[in-house]
Amino acid sequence: MAIEFGAPIPQVFLDGKADMQLVRNSLSRAEALGFSSAWTQDQVIGDVSLFECITLMSYAAACTEKLRLGVSVIVFPVRNAVQLAKAVSSLDHLSNGRVSLGIGLGPPSAAANFYRSFGTEYSQRVRRFNEGVQVMKALWTETEVHLDGEFYHMDGTGMEPKPVQKPHPPLIFGGQHPDALRRTARLADGYMGAGPTSTRSFAHQVTKLREFLADAGRDPTTFPISKRIYLHVDNDADKAKATLDNFFEQRYPWMIQSNPNFVADICVWGKPEQCAEGLNKAVQAGAGMLVLNPITDFVGQIERLGTEVLPLFR
Repeated sequence: MAIEFGAPIPQVFLDGKADMQLVRNSLSRAEALGFSSAWTQDQVIGDVSLFECITLMSYAAACTEKLRLGVSVIVFPVRNAVQLAKAVSSLDHLSNGRVSLGIGLGPPSAAANFYRSFGTEYSQRVRRFNEGVQVMKALWTETEVHLDGEFYHMDGTGMEPKPVQKPHPPLIFGGQHPDALRRTARLADGYMGAGPTSTRSFAHQVTKLREFLADAGRDPTTFPISKRIYLHVDNDADKAKATLDNFFEQRYPWMIQSNPNFVADICVWGKPEQCAEGLNKAVQAGAGMLVLNPITDFVGQIERLGTEVLPLFR
C-alpha cells in the first residue's frame, strides 16, 4: 500500500505575528515535492498564538491547486454545526473540492470552564457532537432539513451551495477513548491519531477501531487511518532533539510537566534514515497517511522531508 504524506500549514506563531510569506512558501514547496495534503489544528481560546483553522485553510486554498486541506481536529461541541457546515461547504467550493473536516469531542471534565467559555456545558458535549454531525450531513445533502433535536430545531431549513464533494467533505474523527473510537466506526469517513500521542498508544487505538468497524459492518481494510507526527530532521540527532524540547516546553508545558519523556514518547528526529525508521513504526501500526509536522524552519524541513525522507518510502 502506498503511504501518503501531509504537511502542516504554519499556524503557531509564538510571537503573535503571522508570517504569511512563510505560509505561502511552505505550501508551495509541499505541493511541488509531492505531499498529498496540508493540515491545520484547532484552538479558539488559549494562551498560545495559533491562528483560526478555517480562516487559514481559506487562505491556503488560494495558494494551492492540488493539496487536500484539512483540520485535525476541531473541538466540535463548542462550534455551531449550522455555521460550520456553511463555512466548510463554502471552503469546499473555494478549493474545488479539496477539504477534509476533522472533528473531536474536546478536553475532559477537568476543563469544564473551557466549554462554558462557549456557552455550553461539559455534560452536553457528546449529545451536541452527535446531533451536530446529523445536522451538518443533512444540510450538506438534503434540500430541506426537518429536525426537532435537543439543540437544533429545523423545519424545512435549507443551505446552499451544497459542497462540491459528494455526498459531503470527508469527516475525520479524532479521540482515544473507546467510546470515541466506537463513534468513529459508526459515523466517520476516517480517523486521525493525535500528534501528542505515542505510536504505541496509536497502535492500540487502531486495533480497537478495527474491531469496532467490523462490529458496525464496515470493512476495516478500506477505512482511512492517519496520524500526525511531530519531527525534526537534522544530521545531529542531539541538536534535533533539543529543538523539539524547546518548542514543546512552550507549546505543551503541562504535558512536559506531567511526563518528562513526552518528546521522546511522541516525536521523531535525527538523520533522514532515523526519521524514516520512526515514521515506519506508525505505518506498521496502521497509518496509511502521515502528517509530518516540523515545528520550526518549515520550508527547510519540508525540503528535507520531501527530498530525503519521502523517497525512502517509495
